[in-house]
Amino acid sequence: MEGLIGPNYKVGNQAFLQALMARGTLTYDEARPILAAIWNADDGSQEHDEEEITEEIFEEYINLARQAVSLFDYEVRRATHQKTKEHLYALINTTSDPQTQLATTFTADELAFIKRLLVAIFESHNSPRMEVMAITQMQAIKLARPRSRPSQAHDEESTQVPTDRGLKHSEVEDVLANMTAGGWLEKSREGFYSLSPRALLELRPWLIEEFNSPDAEPDEWQPIKTCAACKEIITYGLRCAEPLCNLRLHDICEDAFWRSRGNNNCPKCARAWTGKNYVGERAVTKTDAHERRRTAGGARRSNAAEETTRHAQPNEGDSDDQGVDSDDNS
Repeated sequence: MEGLIGPNYKVGNQAFLQALMARGTLTYDEARPILAAIWNADDGSQEHDEEEITEEIFEEYINLARQAVSLFDYEVRRATHQKTKEHLYALINTTSDPQTQLATTFTADELAFIKRLLVAIFESHNSPRMEVMAITQMQAIKLARPRSRPSQAHDEESTQVPTDRGLKHSEVEDVLANMTAGGWLEKSREGFYSLSPRALLELRPWLIEEFNSPDAEPDEWQPIKTCAACKEIITYGLRCAEPLCNLRLHDICEDAFWRSRGNNNCPKCARAWTGKNYVGERAVTKTDAHERRRTAGGARRSNAAEETTRHAQPNEGDSDDQGVDSDDNS
């Protein structure tokens, strides 16, 4: 590989790339002790400390890793965490879909559950009324088995084709834990699971193709939305107070976006921007309804997120265009 990339790609660069492959993502702070250890292994004459690893040195290793993986249909892409603003680098497979990427780790039944999980996150828990795009463990457990069809038993007997038999509750918990450990999901302090920055980077084309309509009008609501400032997918941030407006901003992009405009009126609908209407789990946790249920105690407290999300979904025959009332999402 050294001959394909150049003389600067050495054993230490291979070790760094292996660390990135094992983790899936790396931040500068995470990489510093790794690079210090690599230097110590390469140079036994003196002890190197992570304080010696500057951002410039880290970027040099990232750039060489990027060149190396490009030979195998991979990329190293940079993302900014939606909550922490921390920059991270992720190893991205540019050619396969999520089913293929996860097939080596999960069984067929587990993959079927993961598909139900993604549908729940981006469809069931994501509407013009309430854009949660996150799910609790209790909600995920309810997805353990596929919805049965009246003809399913007959189909199984007649075709003998392996079917999705679902998972046990303990197996759902294991899948959630493995996806979190593997860098596909993140779990918040409030107990919500959402896609990680690495997953949003790697699955971006698939998410847009799977959940968005190519025939939608420019201002029509779509499940997968992007931040008006950075143009990256937004699953945690802020939305316009006008229910029919599609302007979305990451918290970390908000200040710079409004400074560049000179006023806080939405450029799409001209309504004043409140900063108190949320995308992500806060669309649930910041509502008065959730707080009432959370402080009620007992079963109502443990089911608070589920109840708030369920009551916010449109009833049959209702229009999705009503949106969350701004007083309930502040």
